Amino acid sequence: MTNTYRTLVLGGARSGKSAHAEDLVCAGHLPESSAPIRYLATARRDVSDADWESRIDQHRNRRPSHWSTVETAAAGDLAAQLESDSHTATLVDDLGTWLTTELDRQGAWDAPRGTITPAADSLVASVENYRGHLVLVSPEVGLAVIPETRSGRLFRDEIGTLNARIAAVCDRVVLVVAGLPLILKDTAAQPEGTM
Repeated sequence: MTNTYRTLVLGGARSGKSAHAEDLVCAGHLPESSAPIRYLATARRDVSDADWESRIDQHRNRRPSHWSTVETAAAGDLAAQLESDSHTATLVDDLGTWLTTELDRQGAWDAPRGTITPAADSLVASVENYRGHLVLVSPEVGLAVIPETRSGRLFRDEIGTLNARIAAVCDRVVLVVAGLPLILKDTAAQPEGTM
């Protein structure tokens, strides 16, 4: 595996995408390296929501203790975190909660479409320029029915666009369905000159 290897892991709710992404970042981490794996958590904590806190705790308890965790929601600095250390093996989980936080931060739920494009541009650029082993998790929501609400349609459209843009700059894209990974793109496995 090359030093620079960016992977996007897509999947539906409870598909196993996060667990698969954790396996991938461990597999791509050089065993002789003493540097920890960095986990960039994009979820916003909400102590009033016991179910949400339980989900976050399940993810946290599954991770090895030597991983370092950086919560990015409060500062809104996911792209900056990727730019600040672009050589450490890193897992981002997930782009859906990043998008929700960004829509909230910019008051964009009722704003014209494209309001968050500059933030998405910055995130895509930071992924494209990442020089270490990077695994990103994102929900695949485009296979469901069209949401009834404007906010539901906005989220579906924005995450679909973001997923496509991130996939374009990643070396590998995996779709996880029922715990089974399906490789959609793997440029490292392609013979030179083909795509």
